[in-house]
Amino acid sequence: MGYVQELPRSLSMITVLGLSFAIMAVPFGLSTTMAIGLTDGGPVTVLWGWCIVSLISLAIAASLAEICSVFPTSGGVYYWSHLLSKPRYAPIASWITGWLGLVGNWTVTLSINFSFALLILSAISLWNEDFVATPWQTVLCFWAVMLVCTVINIWGNKWLDKLNTICIYWTAASVLIILVTVLAKSPSSAKRSGKFVFSGYDATASGWPAGWAFFVGLLQAAYTLTGYGMVAAMCEEVQNPDREVPKAMVLSVAAAAVTGIVYLIPVLFVLPDIAILLAAPLGQPIPVLFKEVTGSPGGGFGLLFLILGIALFAGVGSLTASCRCTWAFSRDGGIPFSRVWSKVNKRYDVPVNALLLSAAVDCLLGLIYLGSSAAFNAFTGVATICLSVSYGIPILVSLLRGRKLVRNATFSLGRFGVIINVITVIWISFAIVLFTMPTAIPVTPVTMS
Repeated sequence: MGYVQELPRSLSMITVLGLSFAIMAVPFGLSTTMAIGLTDGGPVTVLWGWCIVSLISLAIAASLAEICSVFPTSGGVYYWSHLLSKPRYAPIASWITGWLGLVGNWTVTLSINFSFALLILSAISLWNEDFVATPWQTVLCFWAVMLVCTVINIWGNKWLDKLNTICIYWTAASVLIILVTVLAKSPSSAKRSGKFVFSGYDATASGWPAGWAFFVGLLQAAYTLTGYGMVAAMCEEVQNPDREVPKAMVLSVAAAAVTGIVYLIPVLFVLPDIAILLAAPLGQPIPVLFKEVTGSPGGGFGLLFLILGIALFAGVGSLTASCRCTWAFSRDGGIPFSRVWSKVNKRYDVPVNALLLSAAVDCLLGLIYLGSSAAFNAFTGVATICLSVSYGIPILVSLLRGRKLVRNATFSLGRFGVIINVITVIWISFAIVLFTMPTAIPVTPVTMS
């Protein structure tokens, strides 16, 4: 690809799969955004929205995997846009894609770690129902989370391989434990009917027309299923990346889709009164749900601890991918002061400057929460839109040029390639408009997201 090898190729396909799986962090992502789905339709939006978005995400991941198998480099989407475009349009296509991808990487890391902080603070309300964290307490907790993730990425870099593998087992075990516990502890009289779980729909809390509310509520699933494309930034740390990284992308989405269904169905069967959940502190209903189902603060925290563990994997993994994206884009001169951010620290084999820049940008953006209670929804919306569009540009360019450069891809979509690419482009175009909408109306200057 014309680059000097600077990072060690120490990662395996399972590691990249674990990283992608960690960034999506299905139980954690679905839990922290549960209020969105419950507001905009309830069980139908939460469950069937997840199924629909999972299929679309699988199509996007397959489209990206095909391109990645031809151009396996840490530049990822912006590099692909450059090589797939005609020479006349390559610089502008690459620059736009690069900045969208970079902002998407930064904001998805921001939203993951910010929701991690919200979940930590909401756990206090399990014992003290009157406790409501102030905006400053929330921001400080978020900064502490960012510090922990940054430290692990620098001094624990040599263990990231094992950490991402452990994430797969931790997530699988957590989903199984939560499934068994909530179904066993919830009284039969309190369980919801199958009709409610699979067809219950009420969008009155959103203020939107009933049909449109369903689409707005898809943000819950779309935000959770965004991280698979970020792992392209790890290509230069993987042996045989043209085969291993594409497989990891697609398998991670398939695994995430199944994990989400297994997690959501039992949770919906034991769902307490939705009004109570939507009134939960900091907009985080899952601690309240676990407490109601287990009947005790300790039991609720025991289940919440499993989700917090997944959150840690997600926070570390997303910062890893964000750092590599920043480093790769700097290496190609896409960021001001690129010479600073493109340096690799030889002691840790990590682009430390790019890591610190990513962390600093996220910490500064977190200050938005001091002025808006809807900042978290804004973070998730921006992350989803920017990453989706950055994924869509190289796919669109390849499609417009007759898919000529991916015909000999080692991961080929074959005769279905055109159909799959068209579906992804249509969905991403729709998502640009959809996820700029507030999750509920009417809005005020403070609550507008």
